[in-house]
Amino acid sequence: MSEVETEVQEAPVEKTEDAVVETKAAEEVETEAVQESKPQPETKKEGPEKWGIAHIYSSYNNTIIHMTDLTGAETVSISSGGVHVNADRYESSPFAAMKAANAVVDAARTKGFTGFHIRVRAVGGVGSRVPGPGAQAAIRALARGGFKIGRIDDVTPIPHDTTRKKGGKRGRRV
Repeated sequence: MSEVETEVQEAPVEKTEDAVVETKAAEEVETEAVQESKPQPETKKEGPEKWGIAHIYSSYNNTIIHMTDLTGAETVSISSGGVHVNADRYESSPFAAMKAANAVVDAARTKGFTGFHIRVRAVGGVGSRVPGPGAQAAIRALARGGFKIGRIDDVTPIPHDTTRKKGGKRGRRV
């Protein structure tokens, strides 16, 4: 009987060791799951959307980006390409327009804006009716800023009956 008792006693000991190993493994899995879930950033609670208007004036000499609220009455931020580059000839470049757009995006983000409509304007009138080289770069930089974009409009002033061009009756004499 002593052999049977030892066999009976040994079997539960082995089972308890297996159970202890299994519980330790389960605890390790749980702690790993808890550790894996911690690095994920918390989801931000989205409040009400706040929209604005980004006015982009782009000529062959400069690019100006002016962010306002929906009514257009209050200026949120304004920046031009000439502020971000040193030489006058680079004011209208796509790089300067991108820098100006990034400055406006940062200011708008701090004031809580979530989206905006874009209005692109060229010189118009008797001048060029085509936006300058910085317009497209500014739109792309605004889109990459993480905002929702509503509509993109061209608001270049086009006269129905032109005003007189500068230069007088005989034109510009070279």
